[in-house]
Amino acid sequence: MDPIKIIEKYYDPESEVYRILVQHSKMVTEKALKIAERVKNLNPDKNFISEAAMLHDIGIYLTDEPKIGCYGDQPYVCHGYLGREILEKEGLIKHALICERHIGAGLTAEDIEGNNLPIPKRDMIPVTVEEQIICFADKFFSKDSDFLFKEKPLEKVREHISKFGIDKIKRLNGWIEIFGI
Repeated sequence: MDPIKIIEKYYDPESEVYRILVQHSKMVTEKALKIAERVKNLNPDKNFISEAAMLHDIGIYLTDEPKIGCYGDQPYVCHGYLGREILEKEGLIKHALICERHIGAGLTAEDIEGNNLPIPKRDMIPVTVEEQIICFADKFFSKDSDFLFKEKPLEKVREHISKFGIDKIKRLNGWIEIFGI
């Protein structure tokens, strides 16, 4: 399976959003594979990580985020579950779960309801080691110009995640320990 061919079914390769998506996804993939190498004892599927990390943000074009070239009609927080729907249609069920479960440090149904988020009210927490690695790696890169080509420092990642509650920072800290960061 070639993730770029799937991306090109939904994105014009000449568009700015395509350039941003592919660059961001490559950075996340590279970090995720380095983490997977560090935790060989957990038996992560590196081929799956490579594919799924490239596809984790496939739903962004359906959102309204003009600064990265997205002119859809959904709020940006929706890109996870929208990406899941896209990849399920492609028959990539495990990859689809990565899309949905990578938002923040994962969302519970209570988070979604309590914050009145416009997404399905179900748990969207990274479960498998591959989901956790990709979710964690994603936190170090942004699609904005400041961090499209470079990694965010851990302090910035912690600062950002801490805004979403103590359970999220605990999950992040657990990953830091498990992944040896």
